[in-house]
Amino acid sequence: MLLRLRIALPDRPGALGVVTQALGVAGADIIQVVVLDRGDERAVDDFTVSWPDTAPREHLVRALDEIPDIKVEGVWATREAPGTYPELEILKFLTTAGDRALATLVDAMPVMFSADWAACATERVHEVVCSSWRAPESIRFPELAPARPVAATLESGAHVVHAPLPPLALTLLLARVEGPAFHRTEVTRLARILDLFLLLPAIEEGAQRAFRSTKSGYYL
Repeated sequence: MLLRLRIALPDRPGALGVVTQALGVAGADIIQVVVLDRGDERAVDDFTVSWPDTAPREHLVRALDEIPDIKVEGVWATREAPGTYPELEILKFLTTAGDRALATLVDAMPVMFSADWAACATERVHEVVCSSWRAPESIRFPELAPARPVAATLESGAHVVHAPLPPLALTLLLARVEGPAFHRTEVTRLARILDLFLLLPAIEEGAQRAFRSTKSGYYL
């Protein structure tokens, strides 16, 4: 299976090599490394590794905990294939998805961000209009929609990105239950995807048709 590891390490020559060596000795096959943050002599990297299904993840954590100045912020399963750019494929597909564009984007978001589920609801009464297949039956949305996507943690303990879709009078949640909180780099990436999504002509046309067909004025 594929695992994602978020690791904070010293931003100095040789530190990355020590981490990769420890992962290799533990039995992990490193597929991709993404630098999320650098500053104040520290770095935060996301490692994607291939890991045997039957091997406990704790072996990886123990191997890394033995290294001074290394902090494992999270280890969780991912379906995001390394070296691919799923958001580009999704945005291309959405140009012809018509009224199914929003539901298609919500379905794809957990894969794009190594998350667990996503859901979209009306902005005021928080009535869910679409959700990914792993979303819980009951979802509690924050009362107020932010001006821009922000990371937060729900009462349930799930880490989320809460994002508004003002032209559609909707609000969106992307949730990660198993892994760490969303990094600001991930929040920025999500914001850019949503900005492009809302610029697609098909999205505006589909929203206008939906608004005309509902008495409440919400996108349903």
